[in-house]
Amino acid sequence: MERWIRRLWVCAAVFLFAVSAAWGADEAKKRVAIFDFDFGAVHHWWTGEWDIGKGISDMIVTNLVRDGTYSVIERKQLDRILQEQNFSNSDRVNPATAAKIGKVLGVNAIIIGTITQFGAETRKMDVGGVTSRIGLGALGGVGTSKSKASVVLDARMVNTETAEIMAVASGKGESKRGGVNLLGAGAGSAGGIDMNSSNFRETIIGEATRQAVDELTRQLAAQAEKVEATKIEINGLVADVTDNVLVLNVGKNQGLNVGDVVAIERVQKVVKDPSTGQVLRTITERIGTAKLTSVDAGSSMADFSGVGKPKVGDAVKAK
Repeated sequence: MERWIRRLWVCAAVFLFAVSAAWGADEAKKRVAIFDFDFGAVHHWWTGEWDIGKGISDMIVTNLVRDGTYSVIERKQLDRILQEQNFSNSDRVNPATAAKIGKVLGVNAIIIGTITQFGAETRKMDVGGVTSRIGLGALGGVGTSKSKASVVLDARMVNTETAEIMAVASGKGESKRGGVNLLGAGAGSAGGIDMNSSNFRETIIGEATRQAVDELTRQLAAQAEKVEATKIEINGLVADVTDNVLVLNVGKNQGLNVGDVVAIERVQKVVKDPSTGQVLRTITERIGTAKLTSVDAGSSMADFSGVGKPKVGDAVKAK
C-alpha cells in the first residue's frame, strides 16, 4: 500500500512538472504583429481599390497562427493602435515607425514587407504568339493558350526595442496553365476580390500567391530564435466578479495588454516553515483563464472562461 501511494505521488509530481513546463512555454511565446504589405511598386495595372497588401498580410497571419511558433496580435487590436497613432500606408515599411507601434502593442517584433512582383502574363496564339502583361481587370473572361502568374514577397522582422532588423524572409510563387481563364468569368474590377476565397485560390494568380505566402511563412517560423521573448511574471488577484467579467489588480505596469490571456487560480494550501512561520509555498489549482478586454496602468477587465466559478481573492498568474 505504501509503495502504491509513493508511485501515485511520483506520477502526480511528473504530471504537475509537465503542466508547469507547458505553462512556462506559453508565457515565453514570442509576440508579433504583421503590418499590411506595401504594394506601391506593382499597383499600376488594375482598377479599383483592391488592397493586396492587406490580403497577403491576412494570409500570413492565418499561416502563423496555425503554425503556433508565434503569438500573433489580433487584427482589430492592431488597426485600433494604427488609427490612434495616425499611422499612414506610406509608413508601413519603415522600421523605425514599426518599432514605435510595436512598443505600444507590447510585441517583441513587427513584421513588415513589400510585394515586389504580382502579375500575370498571357501568350495569345491568335495574335502571333505575342506575350503581354495584363491587368487583373482584363483577366475576367480572357481565354488564352498559355498563362503564367508570378508573385514575389519580401519581409523583414523588426526588433521593437531597437528598430534593428533581426531577420529577413522572402517567398516566390509561380503558376502556369494552358487554355484556361486566369480568374474566371466576372472578375471585372479588382476592387471586390477576396484573397481568402476559394474562387481566388483556384486562379493561377491565387495559386502563385499561396505558394509565395507559404514559403515566406516557413522562413519566418524557422527564424524564431532570433526574436527574444519577454517573460512576464504576474502575481495578481481578482478584485471584483460580475458574472464572468472580472476586474484584476494588474495591468500595463505588469506588462499586460488588451488581448492577453492570464490564468485564474484558486489557492488550495499555504505551506509555512514550522520554525519561522514564513510562507514556503502556495499550492494553487487552475479554475480557468481570463482574456483582457480593457487595460490601464494598475488594473484590467477580463472575460473569464473555465470549469470553476471565480471569486474575489483568486490568484492571477501568467498563462
